[in-house]
Amino acid sequence: MKKLAIISGKGGVGKSTVAINLAYSLKLRGYLVGLLDADVHGPSIPKLVGLESAVGGIETKENKFIPLEKNGVKVFSIGFLLPTRDTPIIWRGPLKHGFIKQAVENVEWGKLDYLIIDLPPGTGDEALSVANIAKPDGVIVVTTPQIVALEDVRKAINFAKELKVPVIGIIENMSGFVCPYCSKKTYIFGKGGGAHLAKEMGLPFLGEIPLALEVVKSGENGEPFVLKESSAAKEFEKIVDKILKNLVLISLKSKMVNEKDEK
Repeated sequence: MKKLAIISGKGGVGKSTVAINLAYSLKLRGYLVGLLDADVHGPSIPKLVGLESAVGGIETKENKFIPLEKNGVKVFSIGFLLPTRDTPIIWRGPLKHGFIKQAVENVEWGKLDYLIIDLPPGTGDEALSVANIAKPDGVIVVTTPQIVALEDVRKAINFAKELKVPVIGIIENMSGFVCPYCSKKTYIFGKGGGAHLAKEMGLPFLGEIPLALEVVKSGENGEPFVLKESSAAKEFEKIVDKILKNLVLISLKSKMVNEKDEK
């Protein structure tokens, strides 16, 4: 099983959107996929996949949580354990670490090809716990084009490097508004920031997700946009192609290093 974490140094850049659409794109390709919402304080995955009505409805079997399933993807979030959708989580670090450990080790994921982990903003407790416990095979960095976002994303990239977790590449989200009437693209948040950052940091640039109406509606309706044909879905499929290609390259590089060390 490959474990891929979606990270960024700040909130509001669309990590959860990337996470769920990556999970469902992989599912459409025939893979067995799990989706873990590791955002303790702001779990948004239940809403984004249309499972918000399942709050308080998670089941257990032999002391393990049974993940919910939506359109063939297994999903687990702390949001499913709360008594109501408005209940806040008021926890310090040790409790958050304990939840991450439970989510990784005590959820009956079954056989999976990929586990996609949606991390919260920043490089704090949850991100560190996921890195130490789940040991991701790679991270995917999400940013928006503007400079203020890039400043925080650099920290997330260096966080992954410090922990020796391979960075698969950078995705630029909200990279231009696509008019639903004339299809003209307007760069509301600037242009090219993600590609520039990737070049600066020596990392692969995976592609751009436009700020299109279908992307916005998909989140509101709890339906990943890759499940329907659209220009945004086509662009995202190209991104997934690069992710899978880069994963193979990372695996080959790791194998070569291990063989060299053994000699």
